[in-house]
Amino acid sequence: MLVKTTIKDRICFVEMQNAEHFNCLSHQMCTELVKAIQKGYDKECVGIVIKAKCNKGVWSAGHDINELPRNGEDPLAYDVPMEKLLRKVQEIPIPVIACVGGTVWGGACDLCLSCDMIVSADTATFAITPAKIGIPYNASGIMHFINQLGMNKAREMFFLATPITAQDALNVGLINRIAKPEELDQMLEKQFLTPLRNNSVMSISAIKRQFRILSKAATVLSSENFEKINAYRTKVYKGADYLEGINSFLEKRKPEYKGKASDLDTNQEK
Repeated sequence: MLVKTTIKDRICFVEMQNAEHFNCLSHQMCTELVKAIQKGYDKECVGIVIKAKCNKGVWSAGHDINELPRNGEDPLAYDVPMEKLLRKVQEIPIPVIACVGGTVWGGACDLCLSCDMIVSADTATFAITPAKIGIPYNASGIMHFINQLGMNKAREMFFLATPITAQDALNVGLINRIAKPEELDQMLEKQFLTPLRNNSVMSISAIKRQFRILSKAATVLSSENFEKINAYRTKVYKGADYLEGINSFLEKRKPEYKGKASDLDTNQEK
């Protein structure tokens, strides 16, 4: 088992325990997290906390690169386990809190943003890194970052793929509170879990469902734009740079990308 689930005083604590592999969001990890989150709801908890045992300061390294498809399939298709996990976190009708005690990479950053609230050690960092691997992020994920951070900060994180500090993340609204590592659990309990237990879970559940609906209200795409997005992404994950990104990561070398921005141009746009 890669995930440990503990229910205490109406809070479900879900802890990733594959520290040896930096809590990569493998198919198995994502599947176990989905089951643990559902268990918290089924047991009538008022909230869920996602935590992790850290190794070398890493909370989660994001995607398991070994599991990315290399046969021309979409690595972020609607039905892949990580996408199912993100939707589960967003749609479960009780609050989900990410309690982050280390560095967060790639898809794990999206996992944190999918949570309703994030508390973090002041030493933590956050990075969204698809551009380092050559992955074309999907529209729902990008829109999620735009809604949370605003256009400019979302662009910075995606284009540069470099970590931002916990203080920077706090300033732009990515996270809710920061604390010293040794005080993180105490702050989580006092400022988040205790008030949560005292409030109406039915009211909170209704409000969370409204947040979910309203956050999607302004993101409806025309069929033409949806087709354009799919065309852009397909050219990337079926191209040579995508495979080069995966291979270079596994071989621990600098990637040699040869693709050009103009490779995405279409006759319709010209």
